[in-house]
Amino acid sequence: MQKRMVISIVFMAFILFLTSCSPKGPGQTPLDTAAALRQVQSGSQGVEVSLLANFPPPTLYDQDQLDIILEVQNKGNHDLDASSCFVRITGIDQSIVRGGLHIPRSCAERVGRLPGKSIYNLEGESNQLEIRSSSIFLPEGVFEYNPTLNIQTCYNYHTRASPQVCVDPALYQITTEQKVCIPQSVSMGGGQGAPVGISYVGVNMVGARAVFEINVQNFGVGKVLSPYSDLQSCGQPSPDLTDLDRVAYSVQFSGGSLINCSPAGGIIRLNNGNGKIVCSFNVPGTGAFESPLLIDLDYNYMQSFQKSIRIVKTPQ
Repeated sequence: MQKRMVISIVFMAFILFLTSCSPKGPGQTPLDTAAALRQVQSGSQGVEVSLLANFPPPTLYDQDQLDIILEVQNKGNHDLDASSCFVRITGIDQSIVRGGLHIPRSCAERVGRLPGKSIYNLEGESNQLEIRSSSIFLPEGVFEYNPTLNIQTCYNYHTRASPQVCVDPALYQITTEQKVCIPQSVSMGGGQGAPVGISYVGVNMVGARAVFEINVQNFGVGKVLSPYSDLQSCGQPSPDLTDLDRVAYSVQFSGGSLINCSPAGGIIRLNNGNGKIVCSFNVPGTGAFESPLLIDLDYNYMQSFQKSIRIVKTPQ
């Protein structure tokens, strides 16, 4: 009897351990691994930056310091290091508000790394950046200064998608064999855990050649830049036209051998937030089958928001 009781206690402890290790979503509700993975691989957010309440305050005196505290959170599923994400503040006269507020700051400052969401952390990691002015100097005769702070974030991000597609090298041949699938377009709405993603994949068969039309879309509110653009400058003074709306890509299909992809050179340019990649693969065999199409997008992303403040002369 005592032995059974010991076994029961050990079993219950094991169950509690597994439950405690289960992925948890918002509100700490346990999720099964498949549901958590779907949540990680969906969505259109990347790095989100916000101001801590009252930092800075809406009004301050010229004898005060300008203290800015930014909350930086990686809400996508691509991990960032200290050299792949920067925050920059513009829109303020550096001769009035002094102390290097304009110097780019790494999103992963002090922590070294800013992981994105995973099945064990569905919200992604966050970090706080404290930015302070050394002094404020209002020129003689100026009693009030009303700047608008422009908080810009530039970061390098990857989108990885693996839609399961059906191909059939004998699609137009008469056969008595029952098909396991029929080649057709795959819709991919909802994003893949990043601001730029795949909206759909068209599938066409030309004999034993599979042609995939991959639509790339900017799902976010920011601007897409070439992954080779300078992150620390964050598009200042303005993005070079050769960098704007450029996305590097690679496409692999384990069920076939690559013939070619276009645009050539592995770079696609978005037009009105959309672009198309067309890749052709030779498909072996004589029957229909399903296999994942592996798509990787590499790009820099720039987004910003503004905050108006009021600096007044200290009464004498």
